[in-house]
Amino acid sequence: MAAKMEMIGELRKMLRDVFALRSEGSTYPRLARAHGYVDGYMKAILEGGVASKEELLRVVAEEREAANGPATRQMVLTESAA
Repeated sequence: MAAKMEMIGELRKMLRDVFALRSEGSTYPRLARAHGYVDGYMKAILEGGVASKEELLRVVAEEREAANGPATRQMVLTESAA
């Protein structure tokens, strides 16, 4: 469980860096590289069975909200859209 918390903590740090780069207006190559690192790290977490897709989506949503403020509205997934 400690390893999972460390990995999620590292993912949160990486996401904060990506959102900071975006808000700073960083260059495309730098932002793309940071996105690539996050994508690869999330893939490793999923394939390693450390966390589920839903858990990772929740982490991303929390970090995005912390960086950019709350969403303008909540979206609800219906069964017909699933």
